[in-house]
Amino acid sequence: MYYSLIIIHSIVRWLVVVTLLYAVYRAYIGYKGSRLFSKTDNFIRHTTATIAHIQLIVGILLYSKSPIVKHFLIHPQNSEGSLEPLFFGVLHITAMLVAIVLITVGSSLAKRKDADVEKFKTMFWWFCAALILIFIAIPWPFSPLAQRPFIRF
Repeated sequence: MYYSLIIIHSIVRWLVVVTLLYAVYRAYIGYKGSRLFSKTDNFIRHTTATIAHIQLIVGILLYSKSPIVKHFLIHPQNSEGSLEPLFFGVLHITAMLVAIVLITVGSSLAKRKDADVEKFKTMFWWFCAALILIFIAIPWPFSPLAQRPFIRF
């Protein structure tokens, strides 16, 4: 089950990144162009939040099964010369939880705004903040904290 969760988490990560990037792009174009907040924009807002929540559930399941996290929780002071246990045990989960909260709050606030430009503006800033946090907390292949391939199979 652990390896299946890793694969799912790895694939859904890209769905989160792509939908979030597209939502930020649509929000920026709508905000700067004073466009109408269409059903498509609302669908993108909702889909982005939904995919992020699916990733959160998969991530929490993965966190509970991870041998790296289990080792860190038992021996937090003993990281064996690697920052990886600290990264996955604390930094990754915390930053991603905050990012999901930002997406959720941004989506909810945007939905409740009356003016279309305010919907776009709200969505843009909250989703941008989440996107930055997500980019920081992804274990990129070039990261000094924890390296993972772009997609795991």
